[in-house]
Amino acid sequence: MATLDVHVVTPEREVWTGDASMVIARALDGDVGILPGHTPLVAVLRVGPLFIESTDQGRLSAAVDGGFLHVAPGNDRTRVDVLAEEAVMSGEVDEADIRRFEELAEELRGNHEFDEARAEDAKARTRQRLSE
Repeated sequence: MATLDVHVVTPEREVWTGDASMVIARALDGDVGILPGHTPLVAVLRVGPLFIESTDQGRLSAAVDGGFLHVAPGNDRTRVDVLAEEAVMSGEVDEADIRRFEELAEELRGNHEFDEARAEDAKARTRQRLSE
C-alpha cells in the first residue's frame, strides 16, 4: 500500500515523523489534503491545525504557526515535509502557552499592532481547540 512519509519539523526540533495515509494542513488559500501519489506541491502555511492520519497511531493533530508544506512524490511513498516556524502536537499543548499568546495579543492590541495581535489570537485559538 502506498503511504506518506511525513516529517513535521521546526528550526528547534523534529516534532513528528512517521507513515501516514493522509495529511490535512491550513494553507494561505485554504485547507489542503494530501494523499499518497499527490502531485508535487509547495504551499505557504497559515497558523492553524495540522491533521495526520497515522498508519499506526490513528488520527493525530498539531498546532502549526505558519511555515511551508512540501510534497514530493516517490514510487511507493510520497514525502510530505511540514517546515513550521513553531509546532506542537495536541498532547503537548500547555494552558500556560495559551494564556501567554492571549496576553501577548492583548498587549499588541494596546500598542495598535492589530495584525500581530490577530496572529497571536490565532495561535491561542488553535491550541485551545486542539486541547479540548
